[in-house]
Amino acid sequence: MSKLEDVIGYKFSDASLLTQALTHPSKTFESQALCPHNQRLEFLGDAVIQLVLTERLYNMFPEFPEGQLTKLRARLVSRSALFKFADGIGLGESMIMGKGEEASGGRSRVSTLADAFEAVMGAVYLDGGLGAAKAAIEKVCDDSIEQLAQSPEEKNPKGELQEALQALAPESPSYTLLEEVGPDHSKRFKISVEWQGQLLGKGMGKSKKDAESRAAKDALKKKKWQGDSD
Repeated sequence: MSKLEDVIGYKFSDASLLTQALTHPSKTFESQALCPHNQRLEFLGDAVIQLVLTERLYNMFPEFPEGQLTKLRARLVSRSALFKFADGIGLGESMIMGKGEEASGGRSRVSTLADAFEAVMGAVYLDGGLGAAKAAIEKVCDDSIEQLAQSPEEKNPKGELQEALQALAPESPSYTLLEEVGPDHSKRFKISVEWQGQLLGKGMGKSKKDAESRAAKDALKKKKWQGDSD
């Protein structure tokens, strides 16, 4: 756990808070013991992370209206974003969970790690206050915040592709699931995008939405509707 403390830049005074933040409910259920798990801390951490990142965005983009700031925050606090933060600090290695949960891929499960990241930041808040939580959250999220500062406008490949094609004809592109690979907890989806009977691109992703976005990006890169052959 000291390794995790080093990574987030915070040393706990009450080590039991960190232990609780890292304890998945499956451990309590499997052991049938009164072992505190991380769901309450997850609830608290969600609010703390939202507050810290909301304030950061508010100060970073003074000219942005509420709606645009809300969209930017959503990019930082989505399940996939929280998982990325958790994975980046190796949180899965430190998790305390039941054998069944671990055997089914719990240490790399998106929802499990995202929840644990919230719980850890909730524990930092309880142990050291808002200042400590703010420092830890910004330390872990700094790269993503910097990327957001450089590219605040959300890119939407599917929308961009549809606009390009509908400038030529009213028909919308269609997306088709080609295959699913991998176990249930770590599936990957392969999707193609077609328009007027022509295959424009393909994409592989961790979700159907991600795969569709990648297929649209592939189509935008190749621009086959213009007659390119590559």
